[in-house]
Amino acid sequence: MSSRAEKIWNYVILTVMAVVVLWPVATFVTAALSPDRAGRPTGEIQWDNFVTAWNNAEFSRSMLVSLTITVAVAVLGVLLALLGGYAFGVLGVLGDKVFFPLVLLGMMISLEAIIVPLYYQFRALGLTDNLFGIILIHVGMGVPFGIFWMRAAFRTLPRGIFESAEMDGAGPFRMLWSIAVPNLLPAVYTFILLSFMWTWNDYFLSLVFLHGDNQTATVALGVFQGRHVTEVNLMAAGGLIVAAPVLILYVLFQRKFISGMLAGAVKE
Repeated sequence: MSSRAEKIWNYVILTVMAVVVLWPVATFVTAALSPDRAGRPTGEIQWDNFVTAWNNAEFSRSMLVSLTITVAVAVLGVLLALLGGYAFGVLGVLGDKVFFPLVLLGMMISLEAIIVPLYYQFRALGLTDNLFGIILIHVGMGVPFGIFWMRAAFRTLPRGIFESAEMDGAGPFRMLWSIAVPNLLPAVYTFILLSFMWTWNDYFLSLVFLHGDNQTATVALGVFQGRHVTEVNLMAAGGLIVAAPVLILYVLFQRKFISGMLAGAVKE
């Protein structure tokens, strides 16, 4: 009886939590589909809100800019994270007791504390209003966490598999790409998804460093919402358009993401 009562209470608690989490989402979607400017439900569905938001905000250009930046950051970030995590977690590079804490220090630096000198430095180098410049900043800010994440993942693998591969004549890169990475795909997918989400959702850096035709989707959404303050349905539709790539990616890779997050409980 006690176990049955526990199951009932578990379902009740989970149902309440699901309602609390999903209610704002349902309200947001309802507002995006409402013909009423205030976003109130009317029983009618107006899909044209998405078309209007897409055209008025000029999302076709800004979404392409965001996608270019995000994909480049995710690819470069995961490559550097794999190499750094492998060096610190498996190879045991010389001076890792000193260099690894320096890498972790990069996770503790606040963007707001360095944004002004960073802007002037990049302006002197001609990297403001430049996609390569903002890609470089995002990669630099994400790599410390990536190295920390992948180092923890590499250290979950038994040392014996690397020793056996080394005895068979495999070099460091062969062990990395043929042995380590295939066994750590959930952690890799998780980092890619996190990197994609953080970069795609960035507003502050894009607002400071990019202008004009290089405007990202989040900045374009901010400008669009500023012009349509009284039209809640259009603002909600624009918000859903910008959020759609991250939501789709999460739905496609949710199992790998969850398994990768659970693998974060590693042994040292």
